[in-house]
Amino acid sequence: MSAKDRYHDAVKTALLKEAWNITADPLRLKFEDEDEVRIDLGAERLLAAERDNEKIAVEIKSFLSESALFDYHAALGQFLNYRLVLQSVEPDRKLYLAVPLIAYEMFFQRPLAKASVQTYGVKLLIYNPIEEEIVLWKD
Repeated sequence: MSAKDRYHDAVKTALLKEAWNITADPLRLKFEDEDEVRIDLGAERLLAAERDNEKIAVEIKSFLSESALFDYHAALGQFLNYRLVLQSVEPDRKLYLAVPLIAYEMFFQRPLAKASVQTYGVKLLIYNPIEEEIVLWKD
């Protein structure tokens, strides 16, 4: 069983407030015969204009250790591996890295973080863990 992040329920509530339907908690995906990844949440939302479903997977991070850079290194490694598996197994699902607003304001505005997010195409979901709301989607 995978450990849930401290803000797992806050992000789940935030997605429900924006009319997302949580379809998996966690989203388990097999890669080839030996590996399985567990992304924190899978969600879908009906796109009224297109009469189609928008599908996402969300990996939730708290950034609560003493080093945001260390937390980011671990999160980026997970994100890149999860995205690789999603591209193989569910290519229509977009992967987001959920980060708390304070981490976005204090760490993700730094030059290295900005360059890394841009270079690796990291999609961010910025959430307020107290209000349990999504503040910003960054594609």
